[in-house]
Amino acid sequence: MRLVTFEDPSRRSRIGAVAADGRFADLNYACALHLRDVENESAFYRLADALVPSNMRALFEGGDTSLEAAHKAFLHAQQSQNAQAPGGERIWYSPEEVALQAPIIPKKFFHTAGNFREHHEEATKAGFSHPVLPWIIFFQNVDAIIGHEQPVIYPEHLTQELDYELELAVVLKKSGKHFLPEDAADYVGGYVIFNDITARDIQRREMKSGVFSFCKGIDTFCPLGPWIVTADEIRDPHNLAMELRVNGESRQRSHSAKMSVKIPEILSHYSPMGYSAGDVVSTGTVSGVAAFSGDPKAWYLKPGDVMECEIERIGVLRNPVISWEEAYGHRPEMLATQETTK
Repeated sequence: MRLVTFEDPSRRSRIGAVAADGRFADLNYACALHLRDVENESAFYRLADALVPSNMRALFEGGDTSLEAAHKAFLHAQQSQNAQAPGGERIWYSPEEVALQAPIIPKKFFHTAGNFREHHEEATKAGFSHPVLPWIIFFQNVDAIIGHEQPVIYPEHLTQELDYELELAVVLKKSGKHFLPEDAADYVGGYVIFNDITARDIQRREMKSGVFSFCKGIDTFCPLGPWIVTADEIRDPHNLAMELRVNGESRQRSHSAKMSVKIPEILSHYSPMGYSAGDVVSTGTVSGVAAFSGDPKAWYLKPGDVMECEIERIGVLRNPVISWEEAYGHRPEMLATQETTK
């Protein structure tokens, strides 16, 4: 399934699945219908709220039980083009009727850097290096997450070197800690596209102390989406073509097979910190970022640019870049702090 979080015409946040024709099915209402029609349950709404709640993180907290219930409900709803919930609520929506949100807001977002050697090598050639043995871990700011088609806001008072980073990310379907790589598959619920927006000028300053934090965690710097593809749909996450385009021009093009450390090892390595169901783990970016190109100033993002992140078998995550003034209706005040005036 392709699992989405969307805002319905009444502006309620709901979770759904995307059909082959592009329509969105409300999974909570579809579950209530399935429970009534197929399972002959009388308390179908109460059970639907428990099995397939209208919140993505809560769905993943239900693990395989909830994911299987959602899948059955989706299949049942597809049998009728005009299926309605028991109380007459709509189940199906066209893409034009809804607004996609970020598919999930995790409790923790584990961030992997330096996992693609091609990216580390281009950084070294550009004199923009940091020890990577063989990767770096840090946490992303979950409040910076945005969804498909939502804008990245350019904070011109903070950075003049806004960059992109295409990544494959993993969504976990159950909590756990201290597990081995051979057990990691039991924790994988699905895969999602992540664009790790980075302020390179801030990053250079942070790297002097060996950290990545502010440069990647600024508001709207974490596009995630457009949906989560469940693990059963992607048999081998290390066999996926990856491409990022800016205004239609290919900037990053690579393949998930080029990861230095594979997903089971990454998940196992971080597991002593403890996972919650619905947590997200990124796997690193590929070569081709603006900072390490032949002409970084020409390639850095600017207002009006449109980024498209595409990963095979998942889809395309698209986000425009807009100015602070366009977002907030006024020019930003200059922040007279040590961080921004260096």
